[in-house]
Amino acid sequence: MSVTVNGIDELKKLAGSDLGTSEWIEVTQERIDTFADATGDHQWIHVDPERAKEGPFGAPIAHGYLTLSLFIPLFTELLDVQGVTTKVNYGLNKVRFPSPVKVGSRIRLAARLASVEEVPGGVQIAVDGTIEIDGGGKPAAVLQSLSRFYA
Repeated sequence: MSVTVNGIDELKKLAGSDLGTSEWIEVTQERIDTFADATGDHQWIHVDPERAKEGPFGAPIAHGYLTLSLFIPLFTELLDVQGVTTKVNYGLNKVRFPSPVKVGSRIRLAARLASVEEVPGGVQIAVDGTIEIDGGGKPAAVLQSLSRFYA
């Protein structure tokens, strides 16, 4: 499901709305390795499949920050804001990683537009997001993301 709004006034009307869920994406070892290369975090629980089989999770797991970074592409499936000049990530109010994402798992985002508040030149939105693991009991990540849209 995707919601498209045209401009800040339409965005304001969505405050408090459930934005639905994104499509599932698979977290592959290749994606994990690429993230490790980009960040310099080559801890064995992420990048050594043989050793990780004997580790606490029984398989390699995605970096928590990789899981978090996937919020953006998943979120853009849910909300498309047109009619603004600039879109920026402003930060996070909270983030938790209740469950690891094992290599080969599929994840998706369930999101709610918690608030839309005016800021100089535009608005700031707060999105409550849950990154779910297909077949998992606990989510991979629970977060509140802040973005700003300028007219």
